[in-house]
Amino acid sequence: MFSGLSNFLKNILPKRLFYRALLIVAVPVLVLQLVITVVFFDSLWIKTNKGMTKALINEINLFVEVYGNEKTNKDELKNQFSLFIDLNIELVNNKNLENRYTERWFSPIDRTLRRELKSNFGTEEFWFDTTSYKELIDLRIKYQDGYFKFLVPKDRVTSSSARIFALWITVPAIIMVIISLIFLKNQTRPITNLARAAERFGKGEDIEEFKPSGALEIRQAGHEFDKMRKRILRHLNQRTEMLSGISHDLRTPLTRMKLLIAFIKDKDLATGLTEDINEMEKMLNEYLQFTSSSYAEKDEMFDMSELIKEIVSKYNNENIQKDLLPRVYISGRKNLISRCLNNIIDNALKYGNKVEIKLSKENSNILIITDDDGPGIPNKEYENVFKPFYKIDKGRADSKSSVGLGLSIASDIIRSHGGNIILDKSKMNGLSVKIFLPV
Repeated sequence: MFSGLSNFLKNILPKRLFYRALLIVAVPVLVLQLVITVVFFDSLWIKTNKGMTKALINEINLFVEVYGNEKTNKDELKNQFSLFIDLNIELVNNKNLENRYTERWFSPIDRTLRRELKSNFGTEEFWFDTTSYKELIDLRIKYQDGYFKFLVPKDRVTSSSARIFALWITVPAIIMVIISLIFLKNQTRPITNLARAAERFGKGEDIEEFKPSGALEIRQAGHEFDKMRKRILRHLNQRTEMLSGISHDLRTPLTRMKLLIAFIKDKDLATGLTEDINEMEKMLNEYLQFTSSSYAEKDEMFDMSELIKEIVSKYNNENIQKDLLPRVYISGRKNLISRCLNNIIDNALKYGNKVEIKLSKENSNILIITDDDGPGIPNKEYENVFKPFYKIDKGRADSKSSVGLGLSIASDIIRSHGGNIILDKSKMNGLSVKIFLPV
C-alpha cells in the first residue's frame, strides 16, 4: 500500500528541480493562506454577516408588525424606516408572491438571509434576489393579498472591511510566490547551465571556458566539472600527439621493408611479406582513426537524407537500395557521421550482396536502419563486436582485411552525439544496424 502511494506521488510530482523547489515554497504559503481564509470566514465574515442579517430581518419584521396595526400612520412609518434605517419599501396589492427565491449556494449572504427569513416568516412567506442589482437586495415579504417589496443596500448584511481584509491576506501570498519564482529561477539557472555544458561535452562539442556560478555547492560542482573537462582534453591531446609520433616512427621502417621486399627473388615470399606489411599499415591507419580526437570538428546543421545520398552515390553499386525521408535536419559533426555510415555500409557490402538503408523520424529521434543479406552475427556477440579489435572466429569477421574497428568507430561516433546503436537480425536474414540520433 505504501509503495503504491509512493509510486503514485513520484508520478504526479514534477521532475525538474525548479518546480520541485517551487512546490516546497508555494505549498506551505498556499496552505497557510487557506487556513487563514477558513478561520477568517468562520470567525469574522460568517459571524459578522449573520449578526447584520439578523438585525435587518428583525427590522423588517418590526415594520411588518407595526404596519399591521390599525392606529399606525402607514405613510409616516414607511418614511421613517426609509429615512433612518435605509429601507426602500413598496406595498404591492392584489398580486401573489412568487413561491420561489434565487439563492446562490456558494454565497454566505444568501444562505444566512434564507435562514433568518425562514425562521421569522416561514417558507412560503418570502422571496429574495441578490443578483439583479449590483448594490441592492430585492427582498419581498407576503402581506395580506399582496406583498412588501424591500430594496436593501447590500452593505446592510455584509462588511466592506471583510473584503479588504481578504484582499490583504491574499496579495502578500501572491507577492511571496512571485518573489520565490524569481529567486528559484536564479538559483536553478547555474544547475541548468552546468547540465547543458556536461551534455555538450559528453557529445564531444567544443566548450569555451566554463564559468561556475550560483550557490557555493553549485560553484564547487562547476569547478570540479571544469577541472575534469580540462584533464580529459589534456589526456586526449597527449594521446593524439603520442599516436602521431608512433605513426611517424612505424611508417619509416615499414617503408624500408617495402623497399627491401623489391630485392627478394622469391616471389611467393615477397608476396606474403607485402600482404603482411599492407595489413600492418591498414591496422595502423584504422587504429589512428579510432583513437583520433573528434573534438576539433564543430557542430553544424545539415540534411541527413542528402548526406546518405552522397555517401551511397560514391559506391556506384546498384545493390544498395535506399528509402529516405526527405529534409531530415540534424545538428552534429557531419564528417564523423559520414565516417560512421561509411563503416557500416562497408561492413554490410563486405559480407553481403544486397544492402537496404532506411531513414525515418520518430518523435524526437532520427532512425537509420541498414539491412544486409549476409551471414549475420550470433545474438550473444551483439555487444562484443562493438569492442575495439574484437573478431568473431567464424562468419562475418573471418577475413584478414578486417581488424575489428569498423563497428567500434561507428558506435563511438554515435554515442558521442548522444545517440544509440543496436544490432538485430535483418528482414533479409542478415544483420540489421539501427542508429538512433536525437534531433
